[in-house]
Amino acid sequence: MGTPQPKPVTFAIGGPITRTDLPGLCDRVCELLAEAGTDTVVCDVRGVATDVVTVDALARLQLGARRRGCRVVLRHASDDLRRLVHFMGLADVLVEEP
Repeated sequence: MGTPQPKPVTFAIGGPITRTDLPGLCDRVCELLAEAGTDTVVCDVRGVATDVVTVDALARLQLGARRRGCRVVLRHASDDLRRLVHFMGLADVLVEEP
């Protein structure tokens, strides 16, 4: 019998995201990853605006997670957010949970 895998950490992003929010948001998610000892973070994006800043924030979160050997998976992405992610060429980077 193998060692059980840690459960993914789940968090939500709400409200509009501004460019000035990006460094703090990335830092908080990286702290979550370090504390949880997991390889997956589930990000509930139900409350975010569908705009370029939001997609930039999500891409930065993914980059920070990958640098730590982890990944961010999106939950509850709207159709508009999915289309914008695809339009920006990030559909392979910003994936939703199965």
